[in-house]
Amino acid sequence: MEKQNKELYKENCQMMRENEILRRQAEKLNRENQALLSELKRRLLEANTKQLAELQLNIGSSSATGHK
Repeated sequence: MEKQNKELYKENCQMMRENEILRRQAEKLNRENQALLSELKRRLLEANTKQLAELQLNIGSSSATGHK
C-alpha cells in the first residue's frame, strides 16, 4: 500500500509539473493572440479610415462637378 501511495504521489507531482508547463504555454499563446488581435483591429481601423476618406473625397468631387 505504501509503495502504491509513493507511486501515485510521484505521478501526481509529474502531472503538476506538466500542468504548470502547459499553463505557461497557454498564457504565452494568449498574450500572442491578444497582440495579434490588437494589430488586426488597428489595421482594420486604418483601412476603414482610408476608405472613408476616399469615399468623402469621391463624393466631394462628384458634387463639385455636378454643380458646374
